[in-house]
Amino acid sequence: MAAIALVHRRAWLAAALVGAAGAAGALGWRQWRALAPGAGAAGLPEDDVCLVAPATPYDPASGLDLAAARPLPAGARCPVCGMFPERAPEWAAQLIFEGGDAHFFDSPLSLFMYLHEPRRYSPGRAPQAIAAHYVTDAGAGPGTWLDARRAWYVHRSSARGPMRAGNLPAFATREAAQAFAQRRGGRVLGYGEVGRDLIASLAGSGGHGVH
Repeated sequence: MAAIALVHRRAWLAAALVGAAGAAGALGWRQWRALAPGAGAAGLPEDDVCLVAPATPYDPASGLDLAAARPLPAGARCPVCGMFPERAPEWAAQLIFEGGDAHFFDSPLSLFMYLHEPRRYSPGRAPQAIAAHYVTDAGAGPGTWLDARRAWYVHRSSARGPMRAGNLPAFATREAAQAFAQRRGGRVLGYGEVGRDLIASLAGSGGHGVH
């Protein structure tokens, strides 16, 4: 009976939290959870509230290859912060799993946060199952996707992404990134130079929380 009661309690909590999706979208899943009434030491146990943004299934009717970049779907949530990437498409990123399921991110910063701790944001999925990941070309605009591993990023520019942090605008060439850095400040980095410490510092300086 106790187990059944816990299941009902979790179902009721999930319904209540989904009903507050507007607040979650504005603050970010984890920030909203921290500010919710009763959160914290006096609130509900951690295992009673666990929200994970689901991956978007592959649509065979799209005609795209399984690992190809795809348009931002309406209503998709970033698995790191809970925001809607479609609201800031000039910053969006995406990650494709083997089999075609995809996660969409509000920024390259969130994508890198995910890549450093994939099991935290997608319990049950192995890092080896990641087939491809893409970032928006800041020099070309929304809908122009770059292989994240081949893109160039500008760190510490004056550009501020969806969570008001330096969200690493991405460019197709080093020259384009350098031209942006000359206008907006910052330092050009290759994919391999975007390390864990840098990501942690950026996540802590903006709306993303590091837990």
